[in-house]
Amino acid sequence: MPIIALTGGIASGKSTVANRLRELGAHVISADELVRFVQQGGSPTLDAIRDRFGMGVIDSDGELDRAALGRLIFGDGIARKDLENIVHPAIGIEFRARVSDIVANDSHAIIIYDIPLLVETNRVKEFDSVIVVACDPQIRHDRLVSLRGLDSADAWSRIEAQAGEDERIAVADWVIDSSRSITSTITQTESVWADLAAAYGL
Repeated sequence: MPIIALTGGIASGKSTVANRLRELGAHVISADELVRFVQQGGSPTLDAIRDRFGMGVIDSDGELDRAALGRLIFGDGIARKDLENIVHPAIGIEFRARVSDIVANDSHAIIIYDIPLLVETNRVKEFDSVIVVACDPQIRHDRLVSLRGLDSADAWSRIEAQAGEDERIAVADWVIDSSRSITSTITQTESVWADLAAAYGL
């Protein structure tokens, strides 16, 4: 049962690749979705975040106010580490539970873990292979501005806060270049899936 990491910088087109892999038969688990799940209202993880950071990080609906939490941990290494120590174990437990459920229902499953910060968190060796969605930073910047409404400075700051393209490509078993058209990205994704299917006997 292979677990393949899928990573790429912000606005690289990683979601397009993940969605196509899911359509082709992969079981996709999203790290971002796991974070939201374990931090939902009423969860032990959110209770622990509230105890550490105060009621100011809880909104009127009893859910996490991510913007407020972000302001508290921005530039504060100790606060960020405290948050990681609360959230990461919960994510690990939920990830393993989902993998177990998948395998119980599909013994030939190929699992794709959509993990944006693979390189930044030094987790490459935890996975059987790595797919990197690569895209020129200027194109990613333009997507953030035109599609997500960020201003130019904010777009660049988010890009520069992550690993560089060369760092991600250096750990890749497959590289999907998403700097051209969506059709090209999909075609490359299908080629990677064919390789995975051949390698793991699908």
